[in-house]
Amino acid sequence: MGHSGERPLLLALLTLAVCQGRVVKIPTGDLIRVEGTELVIPCNVSDYDGPSEQNFDWSFSSSGTHFVEIVSTWEAAFTAQPYRERLQRGEIQLRRISNDAVELRIMNLQAADQGQYKCSTPSTDATVQGNYDDTVQVRVLTDALQVSAKSQPASSLHLRDGDSFELHCSASSVSLEHTHLSVMWELHRGPARQKILSWTHENRFYPGPQYESRYQSGDLRLDTIGEDVYRLSVSRVLPVDQGTYKCVVSEWIGEKGKWQEIQEKSVDVATVTIQPTALRATVTKNNVSVTEGNDLDLTCSIATDQKDDIQAEITWYFSKAPDSSLPDAHILASMDHNSVVHSPLTVTLNRVDMHSYRLLVRDANKENSGYYFCHVALWALRHNRTWQKVAEKMSEPAGVEVTLLEPLFEVLLNASNIPEYLDDPTELECQITDVRNTDPNVRFTVSWYYRMDSRSDEVVSDELLAAMDGDWTLRFGEKSRQRAQNGEIIFSKEDEARFSLRIQRTSEGDRGNYYCVVSAWTRQRNKSWMKTKEVVSKPVNIFWVAEDSVLLVKARKAKPFFAAGNTFEMTCKVSSEHIKTPRYSVLVTAEKPAADPFSPNETKHIISLDQDSVVKLENWTDEARADGVVLEKVQEDEFRYRMYQTQVSDAGLYRCVVTAWSPAGGNLWKEAGTSLSNPIQIDFQTTGPIFNVSVHSDTPTVYRGDLIKLFCIISLEGAALDPDDMSFDVSWFAVHSFALDKPAVLLSSLDRKGVVNKARRTWKSDLSLEKISVMEFLLQVHGSEDQDFGNYFCAVIPWIKSSTGSWQRETEIKSKPVFVTVKMDVLNAFKYPLLIGISLSTIIGLISCLIGYCSSHWCCKKEVQETRRERRRLMSMEMD
Repeated sequence: MGHSGERPLLLALLTLAVCQGRVVKIPTGDLIRVEGTELVIPCNVSDYDGPSEQNFDWSFSSSGTHFVEIVSTWEAAFTAQPYRERLQRGEIQLRRISNDAVELRIMNLQAADQGQYKCSTPSTDATVQGNYDDTVQVRVLTDALQVSAKSQPASSLHLRDGDSFELHCSASSVSLEHTHLSVMWELHRGPARQKILSWTHENRFYPGPQYESRYQSGDLRLDTIGEDVYRLSVSRVLPVDQGTYKCVVSEWIGEKGKWQEIQEKSVDVATVTIQPTALRATVTKNNVSVTEGNDLDLTCSIATDQKDDIQAEITWYFSKAPDSSLPDAHILASMDHNSVVHSPLTVTLNRVDMHSYRLLVRDANKENSGYYFCHVALWALRHNRTWQKVAEKMSEPAGVEVTLLEPLFEVLLNASNIPEYLDDPTELECQITDVRNTDPNVRFTVSWYYRMDSRSDEVVSDELLAAMDGDWTLRFGEKSRQRAQNGEIIFSKEDEARFSLRIQRTSEGDRGNYYCVVSAWTRQRNKSWMKTKEVVSKPVNIFWVAEDSVLLVKARKAKPFFAAGNTFEMTCKVSSEHIKTPRYSVLVTAEKPAADPFSPNETKHIISLDQDSVVKLENWTDEARADGVVLEKVQEDEFRYRMYQTQVSDAGLYRCVVTAWSPAGGNLWKEAGTSLSNPIQIDFQTTGPIFNVSVHSDTPTVYRGDLIKLFCIISLEGAALDPDDMSFDVSWFAVHSFALDKPAVLLSSLDRKGVVNKARRTWKSDLSLEKISVMEFLLQVHGSEDQDFGNYFCAVIPWIKSSTGSWQRETEIKSKPVFVTVKMDVLNAFKYPLLIGISLSTIIGLISCLIGYCSSHWCCKKEVQETRRERRRLMSMEMD
């Protein structure tokens, strides 16, 4: 054959997963088909777990011995010459279902196609494990089935809803085989089809899913007329019965206890058109106006072309919109086809005559305003005494308006209290006047609104402050909810016709227009309240002139000149405008030059007095003069500051910082403004001595553990002073780094009274500070450590006794730093470890010798009895 030369090469290149017990199987028995029909033979490989597709070959044998190649999945040249033309025309197809399954399709089956068909799969396995092919026998019978409709072409039936009709289909077979026929009626509407009723080859009837009840009731029947005519009878047709009716006949043959369908034929029998039942529903009055409290009367009229065994089902719907399909449409009353009525107590539904049904709503109110719909459904009685819906219709909406006896009244809003300043109270009163034409059960409530002031071209929305419902429930708006809960805004009802709004402390955000809306409520039948009318008041504008507050402070000193040791007195006078009932708090500050001439001046808070006249020392740290500063209130707007026994170090610029406070309610105060007074300068013109300080050390470089000595030496320039008239506060500092890039650490201090204070240290070295002479102080570091290296300097505050006998503090002076280096003594560092090591080695050696001696003397001693002669022999041997 043409492919024999290529087949070994393809088999060698084919890669398959290893299969254990592989079996090729055609999952069906012998097949019987009729000429002209389609033959489908499936084939699959069981227990195949390979990752790629399995290949299949199909061949045919009419005698069972010699097989002719038909088609292959992996070799185009596999097909033998007799089948190539049919394969090209598409009459023979091989379709893959999965990796391990295919199916062979032969269209327009011929008598020559009868025989054995073999499905096989090529294999490259080293050993054969399982079956690699399977065969099936196919029989081809002559077409002997004839199917036809009674009328050719298909008839057209035009029926009315509720009519009956019959359809006939002729089917017969003259096959020499013992075959059976099955008949099935189908209804086609476009692409959709429904199974109506079938009679199987096993002589059983099966109705379709949609026709089960109608078959059970007897409205649907299938029987035979003679030997080959099958009649479909349909009683009381419905609109769903419209469409094309088709008769489908299948021929079956039974072999070895199994049935095979060998062919199927169908024919269009008739096209049925159903004219639906004519039905119209109308409401007699399309637009009705009813006064509240009167009855609402509506009639639903129906018209239909059905006359016998028809009952109407009436349902009244109500909706606020003219569309009955909206979700808010609900049922008011209903009457079923058995004349059973379902309705609430206030609604009545009854039958006036065969075509009229009356709806009566008693004591109508505003809630009954809306649209009313009448829904009609017609039910027909079947011969098995069951009811079936044959038609339904919804009427056009009937609009109903229930008019109220509207109360008449006016609303007046006035401001009983308008704020003059920020935080003043605001009170508005909403009053109902000229009340007429009202029911005794009418109830009035109020809603308060706020509108922000805006330009003429700016659009602003109204904000709800509070609203009162008909049941006296008060709801707050977003703007006022928190303030109302805190009691800052109060809504109240003074009497039946007066409501008030009070803002306890009016803020800037409360400026604007306010108006009230009074609502009239009427009690309904269900005890609820319905709003019947609203009247809006004219707005009231809440506004006050908001001028900027003014706060001025003027400071002056009592004496223009004074000397050190005298009392300094400064008075601060306060004046303010546009501040409501102010109180003042005062803070006295002193501005002094910084130690670093390139840094800005330092401002120090000395003493303060709050709005409740409570005095507090701020940063006054001179314990010797703890009572040396006084701040007092002379008048409501005047304060006096005194500083006793002034020192030279008190020189600087002094000011009063005054803060004005306004009452904020609840014993609270709100800051209204702050002002700073003009400066008052304290300047001492002195010609006293000038002090200098320096640091000296004889041992700037030491070994660890040595003593570090640092001398702080004070020198004096100018007029000499008696040693009893001067004293010093000395403090030592260190910066533990090579550069002065870290903050200085206080080591120790000695005040002018001889009290020494030492800072806490984290290493073992210790400090001592002593006064060697009047102007010389010694700092010693005992047992120095590596951490003691760095820059050391001292700071000195001189004190001089004045002519009045008081001590005056001079400006603090600092020395230049001296760098101290701490080295490690290598000999001393290793001396003790070496001594300890030698000692331990000696002790261990002596102990080892002692243990060896004891072991040889007591543990290894052995007594041997020998003659003198033998000993000599042993000695001679040793000598040799």
